[in-house]
Amino acid sequence: MPRRFYAHSLPGRPVDQWQPLEEHLKKVAKLAAEFARPFGGDEWAYLAGLWHDLGKYSDAFQAKLLAENGIETHLGKRPGRVVHSEAGGHLASLKGWKGADRVLSWLIMGHHTGLTDYFSDEIGAKALEPKMRNAKQSEHILKNVPFEIAGRSMPCQSIPSGADPAFFLRMLFSCIVDADFLDTEAFMNKNKAQLRNQDYPPLKSLLPAFDYYINQICARVRPTSVNKIRAQILEQCRKMATKNLDVFSLTAPTGGGKTLSSLAFALRHAAKYEKSRIIYVIPYTSIIEQTANVFRKIPGFENAVVEHHCNVVEPDEREETSRNRLAAENWNAPIIVTTSVQFFESVYACKPSRCRKLHNIANSVVIFDEAQCLPPKYLRSAVFAIRELYRHYSVTPLLCTATQPVLTQTEQFDFSFSEGFQSVMEIVEDPDGLANELRRVKIELCPRGLDPVSHDELAGSIIAEGLPVLCIVNRKDDARHLARLLPEGQTVHLSTNMCAEHRSKTLDVVRKQLEQENGSFFVISTSLVEAGVDIDFPVVYRALAGLDSIAQAAGRCNREGRQASGKTVVFVPEKQPDYVLQPASITRELLSTGSLSSLLTPANYRDYFRQRFWQLGEQVLDEKNILQLLSGHMNYYFSTAARKFQLIEEDWQKVVIAPYGRALELVARLLKEPWHERKILRRLQYYAVNIPGQLFDFLLNRDFIRELENYQGIFLLDVSLYDDRYGFLPPDEADGIDPEKFMV
Repeated sequence: MPRRFYAHSLPGRPVDQWQPLEEHLKKVAKLAAEFARPFGGDEWAYLAGLWHDLGKYSDAFQAKLLAENGIETHLGKRPGRVVHSEAGGHLASLKGWKGADRVLSWLIMGHHTGLTDYFSDEIGAKALEPKMRNAKQSEHILKNVPFEIAGRSMPCQSIPSGADPAFFLRMLFSCIVDADFLDTEAFMNKNKAQLRNQDYPPLKSLLPAFDYYINQICARVRPTSVNKIRAQILEQCRKMATKNLDVFSLTAPTGGGKTLSSLAFALRHAAKYEKSRIIYVIPYTSIIEQTANVFRKIPGFENAVVEHHCNVVEPDEREETSRNRLAAENWNAPIIVTTSVQFFESVYACKPSRCRKLHNIANSVVIFDEAQCLPPKYLRSAVFAIRELYRHYSVTPLLCTATQPVLTQTEQFDFSFSEGFQSVMEIVEDPDGLANELRRVKIELCPRGLDPVSHDELAGSIIAEGLPVLCIVNRKDDARHLARLLPEGQTVHLSTNMCAEHRSKTLDVVRKQLEQENGSFFVISTSLVEAGVDIDFPVVYRALAGLDSIAQAAGRCNREGRQASGKTVVFVPEKQPDYVLQPASITRELLSTGSLSSLLTPANYRDYFRQRFWQLGEQVLDEKNILQLLSGHMNYYFSTAARKFQLIEEDWQKVVIAPYGRALELVARLLKEPWHERKILRRLQYYAVNIPGQLFDFLLNRDFIRELENYQGIFLLDVSLYDDRYGFLPPDEADGIDPEKFMV
């Protein structure tokens, strides 16, 4: 009787109920090939899946499995850690052909630890090759492998013509690790697998439900000029959805109804071209719940939408919530709403858990909301990824914004050389004409023109308006100091010094106050209100910044067209953060040389972005050299690229829990009920604030920040440094604390 080898055991179950290794390898191979077939990688994925766990044919692994289950074995003492990912890589090296061995070695040897750098600084050598010093051990293991598995020939497929090899490799890696996760889960945790496999509504079935919903809305709304234009944008999106595959853009002024119109395009396009899902990518977590809730309000969409970001909260133990959490692991749902950070950092990730979802991006419609928010230092690598997904993975990108950045290669402006789009299909027939039609705001300069204005002068001007005013500044310090100069009972402060829960409740107060329309009311905010926050003020003040920021601020002014014209006042603050200086200088030039009445036009946005990108230069647009790290004859630096690609720089800030609302209650529960750890930690993320690293260390050393017992890396801010109006307060502004504690 042939010897039996096992992939996984079940604690407390007899050996004959364990999963045979050969069964696991074949199931993973088949599933991985299925995932990779849409982009021409099925032969690669099948073989990598078939060989990924060949190391489990070792005596050491089988002894470990038996010993863990209390079964005596003649195979020797229970070993310690057993690395089972090397034998498959060794087999690939023995059969290597034209670099195929390196591809398979990366996939197989990284399926638990992640894609590594080819040259590793840590070991001072080639990371894929030093493990081959265990070649004799691997050769011994391979003798136990059935010939139908070990004897498979190398893939006949080549990497698709023109496709980037490093990108292709990461997509294959996604197929392998997701297939491995899913098959292991199906055997080890049948309840979880059953929950995951419950059917979502088919994407095609959502289109008629959406059409009925949107037609009902259009029939009910008042026929104002703004609503007529929104209906016009909606119809153009429906019409263009059936056009040939391309990179699309939706250039519509703020308040033009882009969220639902872009979904209308995506649903129709997905139905015609049989796309698997729609992925909605949003720049800020502050508006992701708002967008997901807009979609969930559509009858039939309640169970079709999955949010994936760091602030997903599980309000209870409902089955649907748990299923959505599972779908967030690999994005296997009809509609995914996620953040730019989650999307692009996953695309350039190297760890299995982050890469699982990548293959499910293929054959989808991806909507990039507020496309102008892509960070300049990562712009080349972000656009390169979008272009690669479009060209080789059947993805239809839609760049959705009022201020469309120039991302195409043209004779007048060659964006990022080879990384730009060759063409972009605009959905709106006449963006310039539409901008003129939807012009609801007059742009003015403050009385000082382009000279700096003090907080006192600014406060006086705001009060003199005699109307509700939104004032957007560039610095959190400015927001706090300016708010203190205005009447306390009539003034609201908003900044990221406030946790998400605090900001959300404050915005609810703002909306209710605006509905009452009872005189002066002031909101002093940082730029967090500019993207997707649906508020409508008759007057908006905006600190000088990039033209896209000015336009977004104007989008919060007379948004519903209730007045003949709203007013947006641009002023120059006394202090500016460094990141604003370059874009603000271009806006200053436009303000001083052009007409204020025609400032916010698509033509000006194009000129602005051309000038901005040209001034920054190619090197700054890929400041971390991500593209260089992932090029060069298969000598890729996957791990280094993943570590460097961080849209939010972790080195400069630390996350702490703010003592606001229910945060302290949740912390107490966490310490008393560790079995609810995952759920409580997810809830606590709504109470997180970021503190600059240097200040964090200063406060930690003086006991104003403490680390939670048994939870390394989770910190709680002292109540004395969090204010119900302003959020986190720097030590020199907080009341009721001993100044001597801050003496060096």
